[in-house]
Amino acid sequence: MGYISGTDRGQTSLLPARIEDYVAADAAVRVIDAFVDGLDVAQLGFRRAVEASTGRPPYDPRDLLKLYIYGYFNEVRSSRRLERECRRNVET
Repeated sequence: MGYISGTDRGQTSLLPARIEDYVAADAAVRVIDAFVDGLDVAQLGFRRAVEASTGRPPYDPRDLLKLYIYGYFNEVRSSRRLERECRRNVET
């Protein structure tokens, strides 16, 4: 059992062919993505970094950290505004 995850970014979809085509090569979200993927979140103290064997799997703490950092850089502090940003902006 793994973490809850969305659709693979490399999966082909309708217009444009991949979601990666929407994000510019020099976008800040790419730096955030690479930075957080390089962190050992369990060692940093994230309690849910190791998934449980029972129950519904949680969201990956790396994905939530990426969202939080994105919100910090774009001055979006409210969780409700972050939710709206995720629906509106493909970069998040």
